[in-house]
Amino acid sequence: MLNRVLILVAEDEQFIALEVALAIEDAGSTVLGPAASVEQALALIEANTVGAAILDVNLTDGEITPVAELLNSRGIPMVLQSGVGLPTALSAQFPDMEFVMKPCEGAKLVARLGQIISER
Repeated sequence: MLNRVLILVAEDEQFIALEVALAIEDAGSTVLGPAASVEQALALIEANTVGAAILDVNLTDGEITPVAELLNSRGIPMVLQSGVGLPTALSAQFPDMEFVMKPCEGAKLVARLGQIISER
């Protein structure tokens, strides 16, 4: 399912990023990042072949929308997460996007991402 997939992690909270990264590695995949900003995430996407992503909705330099748009245009599966909910504009733009409220265990996020990938 997730074996050897390069998974972008965009998360500005270090402890959450670490937990998600460890869960990704435990699932047999490789972590790209974590990126703490939209700018960093976009640069990582341009420089790598991303297979999937786990994205925090709000990063240090703003909402994740440009990253989600780029990944979506490339057909890359992703899970969005936030502690404050999904912004209305983002949910309107991506009505079928998988969204999880924080706090959520990293292993559960990775498992959900694996389900999304296997359903494709």
